[in-house]
Amino acid sequence: MKDDYLWDGSGEPDPEVQKLEMALGRFRHDQPAPSFDQLAEIRPMRRRWNFFNLRWEYQLGAVAASLLLAVTVFLFMRQKSSRNPAASWDVVRLEGAPRVGWHVLGEKSGPGKLGIGQTLVTDGSSRASIALDETGRVEVDPGSRLRLVTNGPGRKRLSLERGTIHAVIWAPPGQFVVDTPSAVAVDLGCVYTLHVDDSGAGLLRTTMGWVGFKLNGHESFIPAGAICQTRPKIGPGTPYFEDASESFRSALARFDFESHTPPERNALLGILLVDSRKEDALTLWHLLSSVSDADRPGVYDRLASLAPPPAGVSRDGILRLDRAMLDAWWNSLGFGDIYLWRTYERDWSQRPPGAK
Repeated sequence: MKDDYLWDGSGEPDPEVQKLEMALGRFRHDQPAPSFDQLAEIRPMRRRWNFFNLRWEYQLGAVAASLLLAVTVFLFMRQKSSRNPAASWDVVRLEGAPRVGWHVLGEKSGPGKLGIGQTLVTDGSSRASIALDETGRVEVDPGSRLRLVTNGPGRKRLSLERGTIHAVIWAPPGQFVVDTPSAVAVDLGCVYTLHVDDSGAGLLRTTMGWVGFKLNGHESFIPAGAICQTRPKIGPGTPYFEDASESFRSALARFDFESHTPPERNALLGILLVDSRKEDALTLWHLLSSVSDADRPGVYDRLASLAPPPAGVSRDGILRLDRAMLDAWWNSLGFGDIYLWRTYERDWSQRPPGAK
């Protein structure tokens, strides 16, 4: 085959080329070709704007304008955040290299900010402190993970996913709350330590004031010198004082968190009643609401012998769990005015969306 055939049809054609011509012949364009003047008139009407059709200098200009707009928005939002200090907590490194989000606080990095939704993480050798002037200070021990949930006026909420915190709170009662995997701690003006292990089990120890521990309607009040354990899917157990006898503390832990037969439960309750001291009225008062109707009279009698009920509180009323009488008896024990809990707990009775 001569090459001229491909250009002008002269020369000897190739049979295979002829087959292709016959097969594609029905798609032949049989209209006259448009003039260049017509193309110039039609094309601008049909063409749509496309970034990639722009000349390179216009493309660079568009990119620069977009970057300038993004930087302007960023600086505006940053300035707005700086004018609203309540939007974040100050984070100070105490040891090691704690991390706020992806930002590592090193020896020379200075303090950081913990904003809503951000997480503070300390590894095995790191410690940090977070503070908000009108609320208080929280020290975070190594191996902890702490998230800021809400930070509005009168509502400060953290979530301790694991690890240990030491809280010193001077905000009004009920304004500072810490979620854990197994309970919600509501501050009532106090100093306390809260620990959560990898299983989600927790331990709260109060050193000043008192704390309310709550989950699904189950309430425990922990005054200074007392401890309360908590377990996932169970919630807070019964608070007790640290200096209670070993047999009392062991029986209480089994009573709160272990499965046992009715005879075993009766035996554990018997140990609690026999070993209880006057100071253990704290524990017996809580047991009034957690034991069965059949066991409540025994708990009432032992508590009444250690801390007689005040005027207006009757045996019958306590046995039917009259709230007003239970509250009056609590107030007479000298651990704190339960009115604070009844007033502020309502605001925190619902856990935030997405909390475990």
